[in-house]
Amino acid sequence: MKDKERKLKPWQGWLLFGGSMVIVFCLGLLAASITERRAEIQSIYANKKDKIAPFESRNEMYKGNYPREYETWTQTADTTFRSEFNGSQALDVLAQRPNMVIFWAGYAFSREYTSPRGHMHAIEDMSRTLRTGHPGIDGADDMQPATCWTCKSPDVPRLMQAVGVDEFYKTKWSRFGSEVVNPIGCADCHDPETMNLHISRPALVEAFQRQGRDITKATHQEMRSLVCAQCHVEYFFKGDGKYLTFPWDKGTTMEDIERYYDESEYYDYIHTLSRTPILKAQHPDFEIAQQGIHAQRGVSCADCHMPYISQGGVKFSDHHITSPLAHMDRTCQVCHRESEEVLRQNVYDRQRKANEIRNQLETELAKAHIEAQFAWSKGVTEQEMQPVLKYIRQSQWRWDYAVASHGASFHAPQEITRILGSGLERAMQARIEVARVLARHGYTQEVPMPDISTKEKAQKYIGLDMDKLHKNKKQFIETVIPQWLKEAKEKGRLVAAR
Repeated sequence: MKDKERKLKPWQGWLLFGGSMVIVFCLGLLAASITERRAEIQSIYANKKDKIAPFESRNEMYKGNYPREYETWTQTADTTFRSEFNGSQALDVLAQRPNMVIFWAGYAFSREYTSPRGHMHAIEDMSRTLRTGHPGIDGADDMQPATCWTCKSPDVPRLMQAVGVDEFYKTKWSRFGSEVVNPIGCADCHDPETMNLHISRPALVEAFQRQGRDITKATHQEMRSLVCAQCHVEYFFKGDGKYLTFPWDKGTTMEDIERYYDESEYYDYIHTLSRTPILKAQHPDFEIAQQGIHAQRGVSCADCHMPYISQGGVKFSDHHITSPLAHMDRTCQVCHRESEEVLRQNVYDRQRKANEIRNQLETELAKAHIEAQFAWSKGVTEQEMQPVLKYIRQSQWRWDYAVASHGASFHAPQEITRILGSGLERAMQARIEVARVLARHGYTQEVPMPDISTKEKAQKYIGLDMDKLHKNKKQFIETVIPQWLKEAKEKGRLVAAR
């Protein structure tokens, strides 16, 4: 028996035909969209409006060729973002935690320490802080070298090219006041001609070379973190020439860096109360981030702090560099499926736990400094105080290493908790040792503690004349800085007067 030939019903044929036409039409739209997007992207990079010269530090000169990136970069001036722990505002950290004034007795950070703002504020914040002093006012000279400008402006690579790296570092800070005027921007991370990511500061390249590594072989994804690592790292000013150096020769962990400093007997300052040779941590963001799960999974700094945006068929990095919590739909939720609130509280929980230990450490460490000062007043010997000073140095290094890094308790929460716990243990050991020293000298009572409950009281206790400092800085801001800007405008260093 022969199979009967099946025929489609008329309506089924028309349905099949119509469906095919819809599919063909959609494929045509997709092809047209892809072609249009490719053409738009090609036109952006092939038909640049402006020729950008090598070492061009004026960020406005990049606007014509890269309007999207430039527009988002200008948003780093915004200071409205807030989280449970700071945000983008310049908050007075010394007022929040006066013990920090005690930690930095004898160092400029005891004068002023505010939470960081966005990149567009880099020059303004550097010029206005009490930490850079008031050169030229009331007979004052520079208290800082030009090395302090290194990470604040794309004018720095231009100057290094012009005068030489060594000469730049050993020059006085105010000498370049009319030259370093453009805030952190395009040329810091991009080659002006190709816009490829590049390393514009020598210290990172030199650190790689001493480790036997070739930074030119870094992948693009690695470069999306390494351009940040030019500045967001631990560093120190080496020798009389104040040469900016990364202490990575023995490794990049907290203990590796401490061992490097100890073997060279380096210290940033002698504490005026306890007489401890103190290490001042900068902001070891890169080193700590490498200890965390995100970096270990290949996530770069830019993935979270510069998430992608799509506009008009073009995908580009958001140059509004800020906390990932500000744009969680484009940062955390790209990988994680939990709600924003769950993810945000997850971050806060880590920060709260780390801060609990941090607060205990700050209380014990402040007491250790003051008790050591009291011991010196009783005539103890340097030999007797060596164990005390060693513990204080180690404790403060661990505290500073943990708190100076931006976002450390999220980047590597287990590592930061470990470091803070180690710092707390050493602070308590320092107090035990100083009690033993005092007991040998016949003093067995509690050491009297001064009232350092406010920033003002703590600053007065360590001998700072804040009224005079503020008065001189005000005069500096009103007279010297305007002159710097005027000179910069006359030299063509600024596109528009600021």
